[in-house]
Amino acid sequence: MVELIRTNDPVMLSWLLAALAENNIDSDVLDAHTSIMEGSISAIPRRLMVREADLIRARRVLAEAEAIARADRD
Repeated sequence: MVELIRTNDPVMLSWLLAALAENNIDSDVLDAHTSIMEGSISAIPRRLMVREADLIRARRVLAEAEAIARADRD
């Protein structure tokens, strides 16, 4: 598995997990328990991992998420 993104944003992570699943892309979140144990200082981001074969499709889903986030800020 390869890293798609590191983030401390639980909303973005949740949205990506759902969007990847909707596109039949298997994913795993690493460091979730470590991130929880360190408290609320957000020192340890969570890593979202996908299979290397799905990386290009997963990056498209990520680009969509980033475009939505930019539109919400504007």
